Amino acid sequence: MIQSRVIAAVALLLTAASAACAQSTPSACTPLETRSPNGKNQQPAFAGQTRTCGVRSNVAYDVGVVTKGLTRPWSVEPLPGGDFLVTEKPGRLRIVSRSGIIGDPIAGLPAVDGRGQGGLLDVALSPSFATDRTIFWSFTEPREGGNGTSIARGTLAPDRKSLNDVRVIFRVLPTYNNNMHFGSRVVFGQDGMLYATFGERSSNATRPYAQDLGSHLGKVVRIRPDGSVPQDNPFVGKAGAQPEIWSVGHRNIQAAAFDPRGQLWTIEHGTNGGDELNRIERGKNYGWADVGYGVEYTGQPLPGPTAKQGTEQPTYYWDPVIAPSGAQFYTGDLFPAWKNSLFIGALKEKRLVRLTIQNGRVTGEEHLLTDGGHRIRDVRQGPDGALYVVTDDENGELWRIAPKR
Repeated sequence: MIQSRVIAAVALLLTAASAACAQSTPSACTPLETRSPNGKNQQPAFAGQTRTCGVRSNVAYDVGVVTKGLTRPWSVEPLPGGDFLVTEKPGRLRIVSRSGIIGDPIAGLPAVDGRGQGGLLDVALSPSFATDRTIFWSFTEPREGGNGTSIARGTLAPDRKSLNDVRVIFRVLPTYNNNMHFGSRVVFGQDGMLYATFGERSSNATRPYAQDLGSHLGKVVRIRPDGSVPQDNPFVGKAGAQPEIWSVGHRNIQAAAFDPRGQLWTIEHGTNGGDELNRIERGKNYGWADVGYGVEYTGQPLPGPTAKQGTEQPTYYWDPVIAPSGAQFYTGDLFPAWKNSLFIGALKEKRLVRLTIQNGRVTGEEHLLTDGGHRIRDVRQGPDGALYVVTDDENGELWRIAPKR
């Protein structure tokens, strides 16, 4: 009994020490990142904006391979009952059963341009999927003069082999002819609206569009499920502005998630340094390409500063980058220690990143799945409380993360 009490007391002390570290500045604890930043002369705008405390949840978990043989999977969406919708970048949507059986491609999708970073991207269930069987997806649409990210919706047939009533409800403008920075994630808010994220197409010619209200490039948009514009969007009625725009000044957002309180967060790819976590607010400007952290891929400095009046600072940034894709706030009961944590897939660093967030600030960072050697493309929470991830491989895999037996 005495030994049990001593162990419990030590555990409480360790927990308190970990919490104290998580709430302190990076100088008071040890960050996980020890490499030199690419933006060597850049300074964070506030303590803890980058290289915050490394924390350990000490959670014992198993990683089970649900299935292999997926071709460049981009998104996984758990279905009621335990099966999964999975998008494959070349343009195929499949159902993977909970036992790992990969179904045939679902018929009825529009044409997809799968070159470069393009393809069939995110997929999301309607908030009322149980009754309307409607799904939404983003994809690179081939167009006259180039391509662009679009959002479509359709109804999953009862036999789950095809989509009916398929229609494109939103098209990013302008069309452009390259194969980079399409975004995108599609998520539903507590208000029932669809929020979607888009890149600025990468080139020097298109970067200015991220600040241009006449373009959807480099923006977060907010639309109704039928594609119409909510009249309380911030730029409705503003001359020359696209009315779907919700926020401005993004580079290439490939991760978005709502926290349990209904706050939208996005994570975007930076240049060579400067991946950003942003707390998205109505009508705000997040800076790109006027401001940013990191340097150009050539090694040259970015053309602008790291801060500018009228633009928002990232809540957190990584330099060097993790190359973020896919995000999930954990709300399940299987992992009490992970409750309310934000999980982010990392492509370049080949791991799953866990962030603790308190009062709108990142207080700790943990790296998981570091020995897998796979680019993590997406992470979602299943109805069973487990986490599911897909790997960005030609022979892609779907994994289940559950408590260790």
